Amino acid sequence: MSKKGRVLVAMSGGIDSTVSAVMLHEQGYEVVGITMKTWDYASSGGSKKETGCCSLDSINDARQVAVDLGFHHFIIDIREEFGDFVIKNFVEEYLAGRTPNPCVLCNTHIKWEALLRRADMLDCEYIATGHYAQLRCENDRMVISKGLDENKDQSYVLWGVSQQCLRRTIFPVGSYRKSVIRQMAREMGYVALANKPESYEICFVPDNDYRGFLKRQSPGLEEQLSGGNFVDVHGNVLGKHRGYPFYTIGQRKGLGVAFGKPMYVVQIIPETNTVVLGEERDLERNGMWVGNFNLQKYETLPGRVNAITKVRYKHEGESSVIEQQGDKIRVEFMAPVSAIAPGQSAVFYENNDVIGGGIIFSSFNIHAPVKTNQQAVHV
Repeated sequence: MSKKGRVLVAMSGGIDSTVSAVMLHEQGYEVVGITMKTWDYASSGGSKKETGCCSLDSINDARQVAVDLGFHHFIIDIREEFGDFVIKNFVEEYLAGRTPNPCVLCNTHIKWEALLRRADMLDCEYIATGHYAQLRCENDRMVISKGLDENKDQSYVLWGVSQQCLRRTIFPVGSYRKSVIRQMAREMGYVALANKPESYEICFVPDNDYRGFLKRQSPGLEEQLSGGNFVDVHGNVLGKHRGYPFYTIGQRKGLGVAFGKPMYVVQIIPETNTVVLGEERDLERNGMWVGNFNLQKYETLPGRVNAITKVRYKHEGESSVIEQQGDKIRVEFMAPVSAIAPGQSAVFYENNDVIGGGIIFSSFNIHAPVKTNQQAVHV
C-alpha cells in the first residue's frame, strides 16, 4: 500500500476527473478509478444522442486512463437508486410548483454515499472528485471553500455533503484554474480531453428540454393541466397557460401570450393551477425561508450571522443576515434579490467559505404584503 494511502477517484471520463486521477497517482497515492452509470438517456424517450458522464465514450475514456497508468477501474450501475431518488424528486418538485436542483440532490444523497460504500468495500481511505472546490479542517470541522477559479467554482452544489463524507474527500483540481488544468491534460497526453467542450446540461436531460422530459415521465400531464389561468399580481386573469409545471420563477420567454410589455413568472400556485405574471420589479424579494439545511463551517449558527447568500448557481450572491429559527433559516437581504425560486438551493458564504446551505422554502418582502382585489396572490 502507498504511504499516501489508497484513494477511490470518481471518473466521469471528463478532463477534471482525469487530471485528478493522474495528479493523485503522481503524488504517490494508490489510485482506484470508479465510473458511475447514473442514467440511460434512451430510456427517457429523448431524441438526442447520449452524451456526458453516462455515455459509452465517456466510460471508455475513463477506463483508458486507468489502463495507461496501471490502476484498477470499476464501473458501477446506480441507475435504479438514482432514478428512484433523483428523477422522482425532480418530477415531484415541478408538480409541487417548485424548481429543483438535481445536481445538489445527487451529490448529497447518491454520489458521495455510493462512493463511500465502494471505498469501504475496496479498502480505500479516501475518495476524490474533479469538483472545483477547496477543503480544509478548521476547529475540527471540514470546511469547503470556493475553488481558486471562481468562473468554475462548484462549491454551491456541495453544501449538502456531510462532515462524515468530507473527512475522507479530496478535491485535487480545486486550487487550480481551468486553463491550467487544460494545459496539464495536454502535457499528460490527453489532448482530445483538453479540447473537449463542456456541458452545462442536467445529465438526464441532455437536450436541455425539461418540459419534454416531464411530459415523457408523466404522460398526459399537459392535457390534464392545460387551460389554467395566467393572472397578474392583483389576480386579474390575463390568459390561459399550458400547465403550471412547465413554468419557472423568473421566466419571460415562451409564455405563449403577448402582453405588449415584458412579463415574468413571479409565482406558481399548484393548488389552483395558476401562474402569476408581473413586471421585472415584481420578482424582487428581500427575505426568504430556507429548510432542509446542512451546516458545514459551524455546528450551529451563532445567532444572527452576516453572510453572502447565493440563490442559484450563477447568482453572484447578495449580502444578508441569516438566523436559524427552529428547523428553518430566516434570510434577510441587504438589497432586493430577483427571481428567488422555491426548490432551488440557497448557499451561505463567509468570505469564500461555505457556511452551509438548504432548500428555498418561500420568499417574502419584509414590508407589508401587497393587497389584491381578487384572489390571494402574494408579491
